[in-house]
Amino acid sequence: MEQYKQEFIEFMVDSNVLKFGDFVTKSGRKTPFFVNTGFYRTGAQLNKLGRYYAKAIKDNFGLDFNILFGPAYKGIPLTVAATTAIYTEYGKEIGYCSNRKEVKDHGDKGILLGSPIQDGNKVLIIEDVTTAGTSIEETLPIIKAQGDVEVCGLVVSVDRMERGQGEKSALSEISEKYGFKTAAIVTMAEVVEHLYNKPYNGKVYIDDEIKARIDAYYKEYGAK
Repeated sequence: MEQYKQEFIEFMVDSNVLKFGDFVTKSGRKTPFFVNTGFYRTGAQLNKLGRYYAKAIKDNFGLDFNILFGPAYKGIPLTVAATTAIYTEYGKEIGYCSNRKEVKDHGDKGILLGSPIQDGNKVLIIEDVTTAGTSIEETLPIIKAQGDVEVCGLVVSVDRMERGQGEKSALSEISEKYGFKTAAIVTMAEVVEHLYNKPYNGKVYIDDEIKARIDAYYKEYGAK
């Protein structure tokens, strides 16, 4: 596993974004692990997060795109952090764009904020975690309504590797349905590989009990 992935897993733990215990997902599944990117709350955290996203984007998609689009609301800081990091790390100028939940009818009018999307643009979508793909169904029509654009992919922070609406993972379903590549900074398999029975800062986050619960969860909800 690449060094930056190991560092990202530890960064999620340090930021209280990745937790282990008893949780319920939005879809009602009882899960022994939870990823809440709302806990990235400081400038230092967003600076690091942007650099991890930038690395994953470059590795998986290259930098041949014009716009990084983040669905409101959590996608807004992600686009800003990642486009800043792409410029700082790789010298590539990328526009950031997000949608508004409500259409603005004065000043900077419309449903979008940030860079406008125009004919010929190549757009990469950035999200935190995708479990069912519902936000993509809402996001794509907004992007496509702006003109003749190419959506070249979706990047998320963590691939939970569980079933979406069918038997395959949500990221696989999105890729097959819409015909573009999907990628994550890390997968839950990589998280388990890095943390299982390995102390980090004096604590074992995935011990035998948590590992058994994760295995049971994937037996029931894991993607085929």
